[in-house]
Amino acid sequence: MATATISTDTLSNEPHWHISQSSPSPSEDAPPQHAVDIAPRWNESTTNIWRLSATLWCGFVMGANDAAYGAIIPYLEQYYRQSYTVISLVFLSPFVGYTISAMISHSIHQHLGRRGIAILGPACHLLTFAIICIHPPFPVLVVMYILIGLGSGIQNAAWNVWIGNMANSNEVLGFFHGFYGIGATISPLVATSLITKAGWHWYSFYYLMTGAAAFELIYATTAFWTESGAKYRAENPGTSTPGRVGGSRRSPTRLALSYRVTWICAVFLFLYGGIEVAIGGWVVVFMTDVRHGSAFASGMTETGFWLGVTMGRFVLGFVSPRIGETRSVAFYILGAIALELVFWLVPQFIVSAIAVALVGFFLGTIFPGVVVVATRRLPRDLHVAAIGFAAAFSMGGGAVFPFMIGAIAQAKGVTVLQPILLAMLAVALGIWSLLRWIPRVAASHQV
Repeated sequence: MATATISTDTLSNEPHWHISQSSPSPSEDAPPQHAVDIAPRWNESTTNIWRLSATLWCGFVMGANDAAYGAIIPYLEQYYRQSYTVISLVFLSPFVGYTISAMISHSIHQHLGRRGIAILGPACHLLTFAIICIHPPFPVLVVMYILIGLGSGIQNAAWNVWIGNMANSNEVLGFFHGFYGIGATISPLVATSLITKAGWHWYSFYYLMTGAAAFELIYATTAFWTESGAKYRAENPGTSTPGRVGGSRRSPTRLALSYRVTWICAVFLFLYGGIEVAIGGWVVVFMTDVRHGSAFASGMTETGFWLGVTMGRFVLGFVSPRIGETRSVAFYILGAIALELVFWLVPQFIVSAIAVALVGFFLGTIFPGVVVVATRRLPRDLHVAAIGFAAAFSMGGGAVFPFMIGAIAQAKGVTVLQPILLAMLAVALGIWSLLRWIPRVAASHQV
């Protein structure tokens, strides 16, 4: 049964750094007994099914874009005749877009509603892919990737919040992120095959991405056309005016940032996003230069990694609610650390390929789990602002860390990939453990 707790937490009476002194329930992810049925189901109407399917396609396009970097980086180096460090700017430039998305996501919801997200996000994708098709000068390519970050950032926040407030949110989020994984699995496979087997230029792959983005724009816009800003404000009245804390007016974003859970999830996802994209972005180079694989075989290891991510999101999304989302995320990180050690220490191509695929399997469902945990520890009125901020941090990590690894690899060699990833996983586990001391302080729901 879909339930939502009724909280007596008052946003206007005290600073949000205050943590309730009540003890958490024995099962940290189980709902309190005073609950009412309000969480919508994804299949309760044809409209919800249509909208969910549109978000799945958006996730597919975002995944296809993010995973394509790893497959085309060797060819970008050859085409533009640039070093690892310079080419790594294609990872870093989307961070600007992600940062902008974190600042404007709430305003877009307020003024344009989810319809605005459904138009602006895919439009950013479409414009960028169309320009990449004409293989512009490298500085233009870097600038255009800012639009990719903006488009993906506002969609990632909006669709995670929309799905995260549904019944069976962990399972449905698993499917959303699973479709991201499907796109990420197919993209390097298609790009590598077209470039190495069919003789296509690297930029020809973006002809396909342009078509996918055009369909994304049409699909999402028609699905969310009635979701205007006025409707969003009516459904979320608490977001229409700034809150008051200590007599001062504060925006929802500032209110969200006054919760420790927002910062813990944001920093954790910053590391998580960096780990995921760094593996996907540099594993081809690592397998070619260090494990001495062929161009095609090395490209397939990236496909294996994203296939592992996809399978993890579809499979582990049903496991996590049974052991608790907070606890399960910690278990998955430990599993990824163990397999990353195998990837690093066993110098066999096939062992490395299998290990990196299994790393992807354990990493796959972590992002959906974090979203569920955040929605259960924050007031509903702050979900868009808080999760938008955290999701932008995740994508920012996916931009900053691959760039950083590229810069270090330029000086020290790509062998630095493994120790850096292990250190990031260990730090992420430590940050996640901080949630154990933060009970839920606001509305949440569970099935």
